[in-house]
Amino acid sequence: MTAPAEKGTIPRLALAGIFGGLFCGYLGLTAAIPVLPGFVRDSFGATDVAVGMVVMATALTALLVRPVSGHLADRYGHRLVMQLGALIVAVGGALYFLPLGLTGLIGVRLLLGVGEASLFTAGAVWVVSLAPHHRRGQLIGLYGVSMWGGISVGTFLGATLLPLGYGAVWGFSVAAALIGLALISLAPVSPRTEQPSGGHALLVRPALLPGAALALAAAGYAGLAAFVVLHLQARGIDSGVVVLSCFSAVYAGTRLFIGHLPDRLGPRRVATWSGVGEAAGLLIIALAPNLTVAVIGSLVMGAGFSLLHPSLALMVMNLTEASKQGAAIGAYTSFWDLGLSVWGPVIGAVATGFGYPAVFVAGAVCAAAAVAVALCVRQPATRPAVVS
Repeated sequence: MTAPAEKGTIPRLALAGIFGGLFCGYLGLTAAIPVLPGFVRDSFGATDVAVGMVVMATALTALLVRPVSGHLADRYGHRLVMQLGALIVAVGGALYFLPLGLTGLIGVRLLLGVGEASLFTAGAVWVVSLAPHHRRGQLIGLYGVSMWGGISVGTFLGATLLPLGYGAVWGFSVAAALIGLALISLAPVSPRTEQPSGGHALLVRPALLPGAALALAAAGYAGLAAFVVLHLQARGIDSGVVVLSCFSAVYAGTRLFIGHLPDRLGPRRVATWSGVGEAAGLLIIALAPNLTVAVIGSLVMGAGFSLLHPSLALMVMNLTEASKQGAAIGAYTSFWDLGLSVWGPVIGAVATGFGYPAVFVAGAVCAAAAVAVALCVRQPATRPAVVS
């Protein structure tokens, strides 16, 4: 990895390219999310299990590729791997146009997982390499806001373009990713001062319990992304995609304005209340009689879920020696992908067997279980590290 910048100045053009490239890349990735369930139903008459598999398939390859992407970024350059990720997202958007069948569509989604992992991981490592030590937490936090901003805007624009046809959504996905590629390409590359040393372990022990809590909490997001539109449509409520957009917006806003709370109040306390907030929001959505109540549920869920991740990450950092913190956070983040890849088909089966409200009740139960697991993590009496 390139040495972290220790000077007070930050290469703003590089940061603009990284943040802008990530934002546009996630526009391309997520524009398809709100329309894929309907597309799978209309094109293939598929079951709810298939819907869950299509929406969440990207998590499987992201889980496998994320550690590899970080290694390749260190060895061959952060910009190159991030460019490759944006290009794969553009190619995946173009493949939506082809009549590949349900199996082919799942294959496209798996390919997009490679793009997402490369785009996000290389950019995250790049930001850390550019940031002065005393501003790493701030810049990584802004990086996360760029991602969730792209998710929020992407899901909204995808649904907005749907009346023009699925082709309009696929075309937007390609164009957004190509713009991201251009922005990344404009970012200057800093001179490399050191080469990466040997390989890193994929699994670090301090990441296990916090990672398991994160994987459990992922059930709620998986249910929201895959089934909230269908859940509300079954109750005669249109514009269910607004719920997704509001969740993403409040997630990003919470991180931006009160993301310091885990450091200030302690990760255990914030993780507890965050998990409770996620569970409460999911239960509100499950019972929502109208769009307004469902949106309220998404706001509660988004505010809670937003701070759960950094709280758990801070637990990992506090338990890990400095020389292994990068590997620990990499392993911890992989639990998110693992959770999505598992919960995709599981929540589809829940929807088939028990109905859409049960998806959100199950997510709430998993959020409560995440709190229980987080409370089992012993925290040393040390100064908290800075995390995203």
